[in-house]
Amino acid sequence: MRSSDEMMELILSVAKQDERVRAVYMNGSRTNPNVRPDSLQDYDIVYVVSDIESFRKDVNWIRVFGELIIVQQPDENDLALGIEVDVTQSYAYLMLFEDGNRIDLRLVTIRKMLEQYGKDSLTTPLLDKDLHLADISPASDESYWVKKPSEAEHFNCCNNFLWCAQNVAKGLSRDELPYAKQMFEVIVRADLHQIIDWWIGSQHSYRVSTGMFGKYYKKLLPIELWELYEKTYAGANLEASWDSLTTACELFKRVAQEVSIVHQFSYLEEEHEKMMVYLEQLHMKNEE
Repeated sequence: MRSSDEMMELILSVAKQDERVRAVYMNGSRTNPNVRPDSLQDYDIVYVVSDIESFRKDVNWIRVFGELIIVQQPDENDLALGIEVDVTQSYAYLMLFEDGNRIDLRLVTIRKMLEQYGKDSLTTPLLDKDLHLADISPASDESYWVKKPSEAEHFNCCNNFLWCAQNVAKGLSRDELPYAKQMFEVIVRADLHQIIDWWIGSQHSYRVSTGMFGKYYKKLLPIELWELYEKTYAGANLEASWDSLTTACELFKRVAQEVSIVHQFSYLEEEHEKMMVYLEQLHMKNEE
């Protein structure tokens, strides 16, 4: 596997040798000082170019970066589906190479760069041939910090979690595994993640990122809460799925109550207790 130094040298040498590329900057985890580097990190690279169409017409130009396993061109895919995309201003190549390295490369025009450069706090300039890149602060994950909830947002999250928990229980009671799993993982878990994010945010004065899909939970949650969170995952076994739902409800209540106290919100105590009785009734009926 090529090292990070080799990859960065390649990315920059391609840009330096191509007159169409006028500047280069990087986003993503490789710019984040709070993330420990590893070999699986993508290279989230932006090439500021004078012309996108010439790159787009040359389907093989990206092979300069290495032998590919697969490439995704999301803008091209959208166009094929009839989705309107302005490929004259921005165009992406997501590339996975045979040595395991991955480059997510986006080409943007100078005009597009001027609109967006620096708005993502995880931005590091790498090359600027024409001095178009404005001075920006050192990269940080500030753009991804958990946002403090309003009382309405907190209520909606708690209300929706409890409401959709009974949908999961109905699916399990009917032995409708696909429905129950989708309802849990797509809807219920999203609300569970939201309340956990707020709890973690409140513990760090809302100056913390939990990562995409809560990928930093293990290092940010105390061991007791993390172990509860782990138990919210289950296989295809229906009884295990009932247990994971019950555990999710317990975990949700614990963190939601603490978030409520910190922000002086009210929690749906009565509704939660009644819902737990209802879920238990469905579970007992299912065992008969």
